[in-house]
Amino acid sequence: MMKQFILTVGLTIFTLSMMGLSAQAMEVEGVDIPETVQVDGKVLLLNGAGVRSKFFFDIYIGALYLTTKTDDATQAIQSKGNKCVWMHFLYDEVSREKLVDGWVSGFEKNSKKEEMAGLKERLQQFNGFFSDMKKGDNIAYDFLEGGATNVTINGKLAGSVEGADFQQALLAVWLGKKPADGDLKEGMLGE
Repeated sequence: MMKQFILTVGLTIFTLSMMGLSAQAMEVEGVDIPETVQVDGKVLLLNGAGVRSKFFFDIYIGALYLTTKTDDATQAIQSKGNKCVWMHFLYDEVSREKLVDGWVSGFEKNSKKEEMAGLKERLQQFNGFFSDMKKGDNIAYDFLEGGATNVTINGKLAGSVEGADFQQALLAVWLGKKPADGDLKEGMLGE
């Protein structure tokens, strides 16, 4: 018998099929990763997922959703259309300070100095959305075709940041030339 549950995470809707999970569904660290999400009324496909680890600790699961699957990081970052990155925290607690430090470091490693100058104010706005995250917490980053990035934390919209350049810089934290975690990048790209 097939059971379906609809889990609403802010503007992102995850549909989980609990009937022996089809070949396209994925489980990571005991967490079911939905095959599709809906962003701004459009269905996105699970491109891939993996675990962000640091010092032998699993911090969070990251899943990437795109309109068309790709294993090319540049294409995933620069392609038009809606996208989504979903994070599910595995570690007991990740402080706001560590999250903010991670975002700043990731942006700086994957952006040129002149790009950072244009992103700095919006990055501060973005960093203001976060608080301490605990095991089981979720964040959805909805990248809208029009250039806005909506951040939804545990089902509540925390805020939005404008700019396609910001979207690309944020995606580069996971998928850029100097990603936060190389294994996570490979997982998100379906490798």
